[in-house]
Amino acid sequence: MNEQSDFPTDLLAYGCGNMAGSILKGWISAGADPAAFTAFDPHPGGVPDGVKHVASPPTEPFDIVLLGVKPQMLGDLAGDIAKTIKPGTIIISILAGIEIATLDRLFPDAKNVRLMPNLGVALRKSPLGLYSAALSDGERAALTRWMDATGAAEWIDKESDMDLVAALAGSGPAYVYRFTDALATAATRLGLPEDQAARMALATVEGAAALAVQADDDPGVLADRVASPGGSTREGMNVLDADERLVKLLTDVLEAARDRNGELARLFDA
Repeated sequence: MNEQSDFPTDLLAYGCGNMAGSILKGWISAGADPAAFTAFDPHPGGVPDGVKHVASPPTEPFDIVLLGVKPQMLGDLAGDIAKTIKPGTIIISILAGIEIATLDRLFPDAKNVRLMPNLGVALRKSPLGLYSAALSDGERAALTRWMDATGAAEWIDKESDMDLVAALAGSGPAYVYRFTDALATAATRLGLPEDQAARMALATVEGAAALAVQADDDPGVLADRVASPGGSTREGMNVLDADERLVKLLTDVLEAARDRNGELARLFDA
């Protein structure tokens, strides 16, 4: 691998569905040459324009392999994947629940990395949780640089926290979508036309997120700034804040997703 490159080269996406395809799109959008990437997937729908697509499993080794298959398929495909690996190949796995110990067992010649992004990588706006104990300082710096091109790279100190990272960063967009939909549904139930409520809720979330990213203060402070004492926003905030109901709800949400990720890992190793 070229540790000085702004983007990975000689990379194979083994499985190129929504997430792997979005990572490639993010790099290409940031300036990467799509010809530096190869994608193997029987269904080419997720392969970005310009990326070399192969419909049959490759047999030549690559410097970097981005694992984008379904986690439950890894065991059956491991033998074919191993043919694309040489000593020192970096495997970047986006497979939720698949631990480094499993990757090391299946691919002992590789340097294995876990990556947890979300679909925001296609827009270069994703948190990217990374974990590996196998990389040199130069390789770690290179991965940080590459991932920062598609969002914000965050190295996780303990692999056990990756299940929580998956719940927060990986699943988080679904919860934001659900909140946005609930905001619109509530407005509809109180009398606003459904289509108008949906448009206004979506625009509200978009604008608030953009402001939060640019602000120097954290979202909690921003919320209090919008909610003037005695005003209507504060009345609504009092409902959200009562008995920490929103925090408790989201704690339960993240805990359920985190625990399910752990269950999936145990199912794979069983």
